Amino acid sequence: MVGQRAQHDPVSLLLLIRLCLLHLRASGQPHPTPEAPAEEVVSVQGVRGGSVELACGSGPAPLLVLWSFTPLGSLVPRPVAVTDGAMSKVEAIASALGVVSLRNGSLVLGELREGARGHFLCQVLHVAGGQLHTAYSHVTLAVLVPVSKPQVRLSNPSPVEGASVVATCAVREGTEPVTFAWQHQASQGLGEALVGVTEPLFRLDPVNRTHLGWYMCSARNSVNRLSSDGAFLDVIYGPDKPVITMEPLGLAEEGFWASEREEVTLSCLAASNPPSHYVWLRDHMQVHTGPTYIIARAGRVHTGLYTCLAHNSYLDSRTQTTVQLTIYYPPEGQPSCAVHPSPGAVTLLCAWPEGLPPAQLQWEGPQGPGPTAPSNVTWSHAAAQLSSGSIFTCTGRHPALAPPALCTVTLWEPLGRPTCWSTATMGHQFIMLSCEWPGGEPPATLSWLDEQQQPLGSSSSSTAVHLLQAQEDLAGREFTCRGTHLLRTPDPHCHLQLEAPQLDVAEPRVSVLEGGEAWLECSLRGGTPPAQLLWLGPQQQQVDHGTSGFMLHPEGAQLRLGIYDADPAHHRGTYQCVARNAVGNSSRSVLLEVLRYPAPPNVTISRLTYGRHRREVQLQWAIAGPGNLTGFLVQRKASALGPGAGAWETAASDIEPESRGRRLGGLDPGVLYAFRILALNHHTAGHPSEVKIPADPPFSAYPAVLGAAGTGMVVATVASLLVFQYAARHPETFPCLETPTTTPGLDPAQETTDAPVNVTITVTATP
Repeated sequence: MVGQRAQHDPVSLLLLIRLCLLHLRASGQPHPTPEAPAEEVVSVQGVRGGSVELACGSGPAPLLVLWSFTPLGSLVPRPVAVTDGAMSKVEAIASALGVVSLRNGSLVLGELREGARGHFLCQVLHVAGGQLHTAYSHVTLAVLVPVSKPQVRLSNPSPVEGASVVATCAVREGTEPVTFAWQHQASQGLGEALVGVTEPLFRLDPVNRTHLGWYMCSARNSVNRLSSDGAFLDVIYGPDKPVITMEPLGLAEEGFWASEREEVTLSCLAASNPPSHYVWLRDHMQVHTGPTYIIARAGRVHTGLYTCLAHNSYLDSRTQTTVQLTIYYPPEGQPSCAVHPSPGAVTLLCAWPEGLPPAQLQWEGPQGPGPTAPSNVTWSHAAAQLSSGSIFTCTGRHPALAPPALCTVTLWEPLGRPTCWSTATMGHQFIMLSCEWPGGEPPATLSWLDEQQQPLGSSSSSTAVHLLQAQEDLAGREFTCRGTHLLRTPDPHCHLQLEAPQLDVAEPRVSVLEGGEAWLECSLRGGTPPAQLLWLGPQQQQVDHGTSGFMLHPEGAQLRLGIYDADPAHHRGTYQCVARNAVGNSSRSVLLEVLRYPAPPNVTISRLTYGRHRREVQLQWAIAGPGNLTGFLVQRKASALGPGAGAWETAASDIEPESRGRRLGGLDPGVLYAFRILALNHHTAGHPSEVKIPADPPFSAYPAVLGAAGTGMVVATVASLLVFQYAARHPETFPCLETPTTTPGLDPAQETTDAPVNVTITVTATP
């Protein structure tokens, strides 16, 4: 059972009766109704695998619909489906037709099969005018089959050129009529239709290399159109005679040429299928296998005959081609141009030797082209016909060079005049006279002359040098350098007079305060050859750039000597500026005075008390007497009981001159300290103040003292006696009780602690 199932099972008796009546009618038995039923004939097409709906005519609502099917070639109808509107049934044999179902009396065939091809009969029972009537509809169903994917078959997929090949386009199934089309696509290119070939078979006779490629066919009927996969026709041919090409291309009479040191690629191509195997020979010796032979850096040894052998391994056939390769190389470097002056004339020389083939050289001047020749060429001109600025160009051309090589000569006179100067050799043993007149083409000729205009040594071009032995009698002597050039008249010259150096100092006496900065200036006046400037210190030692506390600052003809952080003990004295050259010396003296700053005023301590927990003290002071000051220095030391007291150490520095007090921390409560203060005026320290020990702050617990007066009297008496006894034995412990005296000749920053001290202690106890 497929399709819709009956809505009520089992089938009612009335439905069975009606089925029987309809079955009798379908079998050719007479229908009991008096009137003949109406019949309709319809032709319908469906595609295999698709869906089709068979309608059962039109009219009043039926009481019963019965579908039957008669296959092609058969006369016996077979029931397919029946429905009375309320329920329906599909026969099991209907599965051969596809997926069968009923929709409002119409027969729906899904997933159509080829077995559904035939005649369908629809019988309808309905009531009209109070009577029972029967209608018939005849439907002829044609099931169309799409064409299957075609396949291309070649009688010989790999024929030799000249043979015969038959191509067939095969289709497994498809409703007729089926039409065919062919397409050919070369192995490298676009496909093209084979016009006029519409049959499933066509012949290539004879086959040639243009037939090589892919062949596809397409089949088409009324349902669809499909194309085949390609079938490759591999035509065997070749090899043809090889063709040799070269990159970069250079054609010579006998073949190819290439430039030295460039990459050369020789390519060989011989049309062949399968592709040829290539072998390269140079002068009959194998050098490479493959279609391309690359010479990475061509050299002269690569000149020779190159043969390309092509071999078709399938047909075992061979061909070959031979070419000549010549390696060209230009001359080394560039063409060289030179000018040789002679009396009243000038000769232009251009040379560029060697090279294969030889380079072609040609002169060209203001009046036009000049002579030409391979490798070297000369051209002469009268000096009277030339002017400054005349340009002559020699052009060298060679096949291995893309742009031509040039060298240019411009005839021009040197600018200005000769320049003279002199220098001394190391140790001033020799004097070197130098003369220069740069530029010019050809270069100027220079020569040195003495005071009698006699030549000194030989002449030379552009620069002339003459060496003299240094001696004092050379001072004041004059020498002349004369220059000659064919485009310049009269001959220019320059003079050089040797002289000893002279010196000037800015100030012969310089004063500076201690710790300050001083500059001593010395200027060189004259001197040929150039003199050497230097400074000598007070001990006649030379001051160099690395000497500590000094700095040398040269400025043209001046040499400045800087003294930093001036110290009377090291920097005070006479300095000498010395100038030396090969013909004499000169010196000047400068006196440097280093002055001390005046002593600052004395300082007295007005208050020195402990702070809380005895870890800090509050210090106040006052100035006694006039004087300049730049700050204060506070010193402290541990005041031990007895000999061996500690050394003074800095407790505070960099105190502003306006300050009159300072809080000092970082104290140890278990150590008894002594303090003093000094006034400072830059590097000068004043006399130290008196030495004081910090006092405890005032005690305000007077009521508590009254409460413990009785006990305190006894304790105070005993303590006073012990302290008095200790003070008498160790007077240095209480230096503040008497002002120390300053011993003449001692450093103000030091004091004497060995003088006797008178101590008076008064203890008063009030009950």
